[in-house]
Amino acid sequence: MVEMNGDLRVAVMGVAGRMGRELVAAIRETAGAVVAGGTERPGSPYLGADIGTLAGLGAIGVSVTDDPLDLFTRADAVLDFTSPAATVEFAGLAANARIVHVIGTTGFSAADEAALAAAGRHATIIKAGNMSLGVNLLTAITRKVAEALDADFDIEIIEMHHSRKVDAPSGTALMLGEAAAAGRGVNLTSASVRSRDGHTGPRRRGDIGFATLRGGDVVGDHTVIFAGTGERIELTHRASDRGIFARGAVKAALWGRGKAPGVYAMRDVLGL
Repeated sequence: MVEMNGDLRVAVMGVAGRMGRELVAAIRETAGAVVAGGTERPGSPYLGADIGTLAGLGAIGVSVTDDPLDLFTRADAVLDFTSPAATVEFAGLAANARIVHVIGTTGFSAADEAALAAAGRHATIIKAGNMSLGVNLLTAITRKVAEALDADFDIEIIEMHHSRKVDAPSGTALMLGEAAAAGRGVNLTSASVRSRDGHTGPRRRGDIGFATLRGGDVVGDHTVIFAGTGERIELTHRASDRGIFARGAVKAALWGRGKAPGVYAMRDVLGL
């Protein structure tokens, strides 16, 4: 159970990765939060290393472990940008420990989503395809624009990320697609077009299209296009610093302190 007195003790899953190090730095610069620990997979060369040193902050006296069960008993919140299988496992541990679980992982299956919903009966889960303020504002605006424009305006979502990203479309692109679909009053699953190749025929009225680009070290670019006859509206967010996601995740953990169990989104954290 999250204690209401003192600093929030925050653990980082996958702490030696690029995002894990950003999360450690964000915790260290946030008043009211302290680094409780961090995990890596068994056999990782980083086991036993000082977490602060890995993040380029200097030693903080907290070491990397491969025992999440022990860490979950000592933390008030965990930040998790790992993989779907690992996140589902961590959600179960968070449910048992009755703590806050902030999830930035993407690429979940329907079965994974069901497991996370079940964990949310006991854990305070805050889950978002993107933790940044700007993207969540873009999501809210996308829904409003989709509500205002009818299907004479075609909706296309373009996203680009670095060459090492393994899931597509990105969680953020899907989040934007869900917002557009909600604004239109349609189901994204039936309206979305994920790829086009060969002789596809004319575009169906009401489709929500996705285009995925990968290359270089792009942190994350997303554009929602509303294309009508004679005019086009483009809403764009470009991320140049992973720190925006890390700071959003820490903000979410602090917000979740003392909240009832359930599955929340960043729009809840930001009051959108």
